[in-house]
Amino acid sequence: MGLKSVIVDAWSWLNYKPIYSDPTLGMPYRRAFPEAHASWVPAADERRLAAYKLLAAYDNNQAAELAEIRDGATARERREFGDPSMFIDTLVSKVLGEGQTIVVPGAEQTGTGDSTVDQATAARVQDLLRDWATTERLAMRMLQCERKAVALGDGVYRLAWDPAKQRVTVRVTDPGFYFPVLGEDADGGEFPDRVHFAWELPEDPKRGLKPRLRRITYELDWIRPATAPGVDRTGRAVRAPLMSDPGENGEPPAPLLGLGDTPDPDTGVITRQYAWNDGPSAQTCYLTDATWDLGDLKGPVDVDSLPLDKARYATRADGEVLDRLDLYIDFLPVVHIPNTVPPAEEHWGQSSLAKALQVFDDLQGTDTDSSRASATTGSPILGLAGKRFETSGKRELSVSPGMVFELGEGGRMDTLNTAPQLAELRNQRHDLADQAANVVRLPPVSLGTVDPSKVPSGYALALSLGPLDSLIAGMRLARADKEALLLKFVQRLNLAGQHPDWAGITPLPAELVRGPYTPTDRAAILDQAVKGVEAGVLSLETAVRMLADAGYPVDDIDEEIKRIQSRAFADAKDLADATGSSDAVGDFLGIDITPDPEPPVVQLPGLPGQAGQTEDDPAGPPLPF
Repeated sequence: MGLKSVIVDAWSWLNYKPIYSDPTLGMPYRRAFPEAHASWVPAADERRLAAYKLLAAYDNNQAAELAEIRDGATARERREFGDPSMFIDTLVSKVLGEGQTIVVPGAEQTGTGDSTVDQATAARVQDLLRDWATTERLAMRMLQCERKAVALGDGVYRLAWDPAKQRVTVRVTDPGFYFPVLGEDADGGEFPDRVHFAWELPEDPKRGLKPRLRRITYELDWIRPATAPGVDRTGRAVRAPLMSDPGENGEPPAPLLGLGDTPDPDTGVITRQYAWNDGPSAQTCYLTDATWDLGDLKGPVDVDSLPLDKARYATRADGEVLDRLDLYIDFLPVVHIPNTVPPAEEHWGQSSLAKALQVFDDLQGTDTDSSRASATTGSPILGLAGKRFETSGKRELSVSPGMVFELGEGGRMDTLNTAPQLAELRNQRHDLADQAANVVRLPPVSLGTVDPSKVPSGYALALSLGPLDSLIAGMRLARADKEALLLKFVQRLNLAGQHPDWAGITPLPAELVRGPYTPTDRAAILDQAVKGVEAGVLSLETAVRMLADAGYPVDDIDEEIKRIQSRAFADAKDLADATGSSDAVGDFLGIDITPDPEPPVVQLPGLPGQAGQTEDDPAGPPLPF
């Protein structure tokens, strides 16, 4: 009956673009997005990959170049002045805040005189995590991931233990390479049990290499007997099971178990005790790194069902073949960062440009029209009447500075003034820019387009930032659990790698605290903190935390509290009067106090009952005065 199906999914906000949703097929235009139509890409991921490429084109001022593939050369004439990229950079700076600090709850109460073993452990874990973040340049990695997440809607971290560096490494991966295996009945918000990272490698004629597909897979599965590097009959590097020697009585060889693995005699299930679990676990994570020639991929296969008999497995620097290599961890070292809180039963976030993309298209059109109008304004079109032509047959004239036209009797010169149209186009551009800011929820004051002197009051400024507050709160909420998970994985991988500094430490909850994203009244916050501590309604720890969040240069709250207390002599005197304990005062000031020895008892001679009295001389020796 000629009915048209309307696709509504996580990417349907791009349906308005013909290049993305082809009118005849309803799928991304094949010539513009060949990567999304590769034979190994699952059908469910085609629209996602095409959306990533289209959003990246807007970010890099290449939307017109992409549109030219379908709409012809005229589409290439559209001007792009970087508005989407400016919005992305602004949002990235806001969601990151002025700084990022790793905090382990309970670590900031040490040094106050009531420290416990748990608080000391929390402080130790916090220091180790902060040292790791500095060494691994976590702030730079976060910036890389946040730009992916804000622009494309998703970002991905990959973690690994590096034996050479003796530390956990974290890398940011483009979400276009990320293919989680989400079952039909699984909730998209749950963590997958299998994740692929796949991308095509181009042909290399110099090295004699054909076009290839590389896939790295992390998979949670049952613990199996131990394996070791080997080769198969074709000479491929593979992993083979380790077998025991034959028994003296003719027993056949049996598979060997990994170090610390224990089989259940009844069920045969192999379990392992991990350093971070209270009880044994029957699961482990396997790593596979394989490559296929694209010519060998025939038939209905996708990234999750590639033929293993055609795979070539990579070999690590230490000689381990990456063919289901047991990583001795019971989790996938992959953290997916969505830009927004995913809808129910969804896995993917949404780009911050999504809802404003049509406005950016109109901005490009207005910029193009303004450029054309400015050409006629700067070089106006002239009409001459009654002109005497000095050279017969010359009908076309050009205008240059200082040129004089000699007109005949009744001659006149008319100029086409396009300045009013140019002014109107510029006003239209300002309106569209404001519309884009409203849709993205970036107030003009946050973009730096408002003169601060024209803001009537601080209260009015706070009200104008209301949309930005709700936006950043939602974006940070989408990241909070994932960043806590990343820090948990870092602790577990350090234990799995047997880092000496982490020996005997149990992983603790840790969070990544982001700094303020709007200007703060530091003087007012300082006044509140001082008055709160003096009135006894705020602890010193809370007050210092307020100052750190306001942007004061407090690198370590615990150390800052110790410095403050080491100079609080009046408080130390009150503590001494209240407790009479030199040890308590020493702990408060952070110094060792040796109590003065007790003075000897004064003995006065000649008094009754004193030493020196005898029965014969009850008065004792004579007084010296």
